[in-house]
Amino acid sequence: MSTYGYVRVSTKEQNEDRQIIAMEEFGIAADCIVLDKQSGKDFERPGYQKLVHSLKAGDTLVIKSIDRLGRNYEEILEQWRLLTKEKQVAIVVLDMPLLDTRQGRDLIGVLIADIVLQLLSYVAQTEREFNRKRQAEGIAAAKARGVQFGRKSKDRGENYGSVMAAWKRGELSDRTAAKQLGVAHGTFQRWRKEVDQ
Repeated sequence: MSTYGYVRVSTKEQNEDRQIIAMEEFGIAADCIVLDKQSGKDFERPGYQKLVHSLKAGDTLVIKSIDRLGRNYEEILEQWRLLTKEKQVAIVVLDMPLLDTRQGRDLIGVLIADIVLQLLSYVAQTEREFNRKRQAEGIAAAKARGVQFGRKSKDRGENYGSVMAAWKRGELSDRTAAKQLGVAHGTFQRWRKEVDQ
């Protein structure tokens, strides 16, 4: 029976140290800690898939918090069922002692862990949906105030008019015109489409 730690951060820029320290403090060897630097929107993560494949009945999987496992309510519940019921793996969620299936393996203990998991997963999903709604409302309000989103358009320079006129007359190729304007060929292509419209 082995104990593994699973650590996940959403992007390569995020730091996983806090989770790894928690795993080491729990007593998990460094070579038994699996790390994914990938979104939790689904479970198609290489580290997680490899870990699940190698887990055997009686092993223990430790995660720092339930959202490190994933972000989707239904998928978290499905993975929990797969691990605890089918694979007979114990799960320990460090930030939530009630979600420790090593203890209370009797019917009441399993029932309590399942209820708490469903409640936490529901709350996490609801919070994400509220965040998306608030973000959309904030963007709409900002647009109504005239805030511009996206990258600032590149300054076209003083010679833009004359270069575009020469290009229209067929005196310059796209690439030559782009060079004279000091922009990438793709940028010139976008500008040219604006002129064509």
